[in-house]
Amino acid sequence: SQEKSVVNKMQQKYWKTKQTLIKVTGKKEDEHVVASDADLDAKLELFHSIQRTCMELLKAIELYQKRICFLSQEENELGKFLRSQGSQDKTRAGKMMQATGKALCFSSQQRLALRTPLSRLYQEVETFRYRAISDTWLTVNRMEQYRTEYRGALLWMKDVSQELDPDLYKQMEKFRKVQAQVRHAKLNFDKLKTDVCQKVDLLGASRCNLLSHVLTTYQTTLLHFWEKTSHTMAAIHESFKGYQPYEFTMLK
Repeated sequence: SQEKSVVNKMQQKYWKTKQTLIKVTGKKEDEHVVASDADLDAKLELFHSIQRTCMELLKAIELYQKRICFLSQEENELGKFLRSQGSQDKTRAGKMMQATGKALCFSSQQRLALRTPLSRLYQEVETFRYRAISDTWLTVNRMEQYRTEYRGALLWMKDVSQELDPDLYKQMEKFRKVQAQVRHAKLNFDKLKTDVCQKVDLLGASRCNLLSHVLTTYQTTLLHFWEKTSHTMAAIHESFKGYQPYEFTMLK
C-alpha cells in the first residue's frame, strides 16, 4: 500500500512536471482545455494590465514632480531677471518687465502647490500596489500551481485511456484512480479560479474608485492654480492696453 502510494505521488509529480515544461516551452496544448479557461485568461490579462499601468503611473508621477520643481525654478529665475532689468529701465517697457516678472514669480510659487496632491496620489497608488495587487498576485500564483496540477492530471488520464483495456481489471482500477485524481485537482483549481476572477474584478473597481477620489483633489488644485495665474496675467494685460510698441523700419 505504501509502495503504491509512493508510486502514485511520483506519477503525479511526473505529469505535473511535464505540463510545466509544456507551458514553459510554449508547446501547443489541447485547444478544448485552453478554451475552457478563456474567461480566466481574460481576467489574468486585465490583472497584468493593472499591475503594469500602476508601475507606469508611479514613474510618471515621479517624473512630473521633478519637472514641476524644475519649471518653477526656471520661471522664478526669469521673473527675478525681468524685475531687476525693469527696475533699471525708466520707460514704459521697464514697468511692463517689472509687472511681468512679479507675475512669473507668483506663478512659480503657486505651481508648487500641485506637488501636495501628486504626493498623495503617489502614496495611494504605491499602497494599492503593495497591498491589493500583491494579495491578488499571491492568489494568482496559487491558482497557476493548481492549474498546472489539473492539466498534468488530464495528460495522465489521456495517457492511461489510450492503453485502456476494459476487460482488464487492473487497468480499469488504475484509470479510476487517475480519474479521481483529475476530479480532485479540478475541484481545487475551480475554487481558486473563482477566487482569482472575483479578486481581479474587485481590484479593477478599487483602482477606479481610488483614482477618481484622489485625482479630484489634484484637478481642484490645478484649477485654482490656473484661476490665480490667469487672473494675474489678465490684470497685467489690462493695465498695459493701448501701449504702442516701438516700430522699426529698415533703411535700404
